[in-house]
Amino acid sequence: MRRRSIPVSLLSFALAAAPLLPFGALAATRTTTFSVTLTLQNDCQIAANTLNFGNSGVIATNIDQTTTLSVTCTNGAPYNVGLDAGSTGGSTVANRLLGGTGTPAPTVAYQLYRDAARSLIWGQTVGTDTQSGTGTGAAQTLTVYGRVAPQNTPAAGTYSSTVTATVTF
Repeated sequence: MRRRSIPVSLLSFALAAAPLLPFGALAATRTTTFSVTLTLQNDCQIAANTLNFGNSGVIATNIDQTTTLSVTCTNGAPYNVGLDAGSTGGSTVANRLLGGTGTPAPTVAYQLYRDAARSLIWGQTVGTDTQSGTGTGAAQTLTVYGRVAPQNTPAAGTYSSTVTATVTF
């Protein structure tokens, strides 16, 4: 009987000690690797704020205002930002017009520029009258300089136009 009690005691000890052994000693593992990729292509986004010339009476002096465009392009991507003539009938890049209501529809001439001196008209011909830059991956602010020059003042009312800003990259 003594012989049987020793193996039972060893078995009891082994079962009691099993939770104390590291789990890894009882399990096998295998590993693998996998790739993680992302392909970024040149891309740009553009956003614009309203240009508001405010309230005026007789247009006897320059009315100057500014607004901003926000351009976000992929880091290192060259871009050009152009502005069209606007939505008022008869507008050209060289002679932009704000349209009013009435028949015939009255207009107010204005212009958009790339520089604070208001000497470089902002148009839409890449390499000629657009604003160029290189993307940084973060938003870049471009200032649009607007001017309503002295002119014959049309009837009172609200005059407006919608200008399309285009980023080419």
